[in-house]
Amino acid sequence: MTKTVRVFETGKPEVMRIDDIEPPSPKRREVHIRHHAIGVNFIDTYFRSGAYPVSSLPFTPGNEGAGEIIGLGEGVTDFKLGDRVAYVTSLGAYAGERVIATDRLVKLPKSITYEAAAAIMLKGLTAQYLLRRTFKVKAGDTILVHAAAGGVGLILCQWAKALGATVIGTVGSPEKAKLAKKAGAKHTILYREEDFAARVKTITKGSLCDVVYDGVGKATFPASLDCIRPLGLFVSFGSASGQIEAFNLGLLSTKGSLFATRPSLHTYSAKREDLEKMARELFRIVASGAVKIPLHQARPLDDVVNVHHALEGRETTGATVLVP
Repeated sequence: MTKTVRVFETGKPEVMRIDDIEPPSPKRREVHIRHHAIGVNFIDTYFRSGAYPVSSLPFTPGNEGAGEIIGLGEGVTDFKLGDRVAYVTSLGAYAGERVIATDRLVKLPKSITYEAAAAIMLKGLTAQYLLRRTFKVKAGDTILVHAAAGGVGLILCQWAKALGATVIGTVGSPEKAKLAKKAGAKHTILYREEDFAARVKTITKGSLCDVVYDGVGKATFPASLDCIRPLGLFVSFGSASGQIEAFNLGLLSTKGSLFATRPSLHTYSAKREDLEKMARELFRIVASGAVKIPLHQARPLDDVVNVHHALEGRETTGATVLVP
């Protein structure tokens, strides 16, 4: 039996309950994992609240975790018992143990702790494709990162600085501004108190940004487009404040023939070879010290309701992990 969070009806954090259930036996090319740490992400609240649909009820939230393999299904040749592994995949991570297909697993190098892995598989791989593939950031680029003190934001700031870019970050408080600056943002903007588009124009002396990375959504659109140089790129990768509503594509023309994209980690990591390459690059830069994992807190799995309240109340910075 293993401790498992289950949601029988969508709603507020209190709909999550903890049951002891028996995990299934691993099938062909599946493994049984004992979690050492479980990642917590804002997307978890979307599934729990019903904002994102689930295929059936009850379900177990969570898309990422790290642990050791304690059971093997038939046909598993690339992993063995005792391997340290991490993943980001379909729902089911909020549990002490789970069964998972091997095609979504990556092996953890000794330099990466379980807690760090659980904190970066979703956020870190997201930062990897945003910075290295969606827009290949290079030295001399100027980028705008919304929610720069959040889990993805702090990784983006550190990694972009390591690549030689100038980072401008929007944040919600002076305390978060300090965190973003420490992570590598050269300039920070308090978006609740300032017109961030006007500040970007001032900071860049009118040259604006090469790319805007926006995980906020509705609250920062369409002002984000006013921060981008002609032929620049708007990257909408999240919607913490709500989805961006439909807009006339002609707006991109009037703002400077801009490009816009709505990428997802699922697409970028769909091929096994891409997932492995992305993970290797992520683990390498973390091991080098250029990107430090912004672990906000490690909380017991039993405290999952309070963790979700804090997440939705914007009371967290960096990453939070659950420990079974």
